[in-house]
Amino acid sequence: MSEFELPPGDFGGFIFDCDGTLADSMPLYHRAWQRALMAHGATFEFTWELFMSRAGMSTALTVEGLNATYGTTLEADSVSRLHHAEFLGLIDSVRPIDAVVAVARAYHGKLPMSVASGGTRPLVERTLDLIGVRDLFPVVVVADDVPRGKPEPDIFLLAAKKMGVAPERCLVFEDGAPGILGAERAGMKWVLVDRGSRT
Repeated sequence: MSEFELPPGDFGGFIFDCDGTLADSMPLYHRAWQRALMAHGATFEFTWELFMSRAGMSTALTVEGLNATYGTTLEADSVSRLHHAEFLGLIDSVRPIDAVVAVARAYHGKLPMSVASGGTRPLVERTLDLIGVRDLFPVVVVADDVPRGKPEPDIFLLAAKKMGVAPERCLVFEDGAPGILGAERAGMKWVLVDRGSRT
């Protein structure tokens, strides 16, 4: 059983974020971010709070936001490549968030379900494989599939379209503020997942 309640509603489909929602991978991503930023000479501390405030955003949007906030000139592609490599070195230790995976398993075959992640396709697909849920999600949408990432609604609207479910009948499972805002902008109800590790 899940450790959170689903909101009332006649839902036609479920959309799950991957990292921090289905997979307890956020501490691994945080470590990868810290290493990549340090290697590129970042002059600020990339704290857990700062990291989580951008949870679900693409790497490019995150770097853009950090540059604007701290007056740095970090190069998004270069940071992204190193971040990706660092995370790959940690990914095998990823674990599922059991309460959320239990919901997905319970509704598999009963409702259309999809994943909408701000990550890259190779990392998202690998994560889903490692936690044993890839077969539950025929639809997987990632940041590169849409023109605008979270907190814009594009990724959720595309997931709904691919599932064949009207946006207002979708329920989104998310752990990050940008994803919650994106779900709201898409006209969808949401469930906040707060079950992952911290650091």
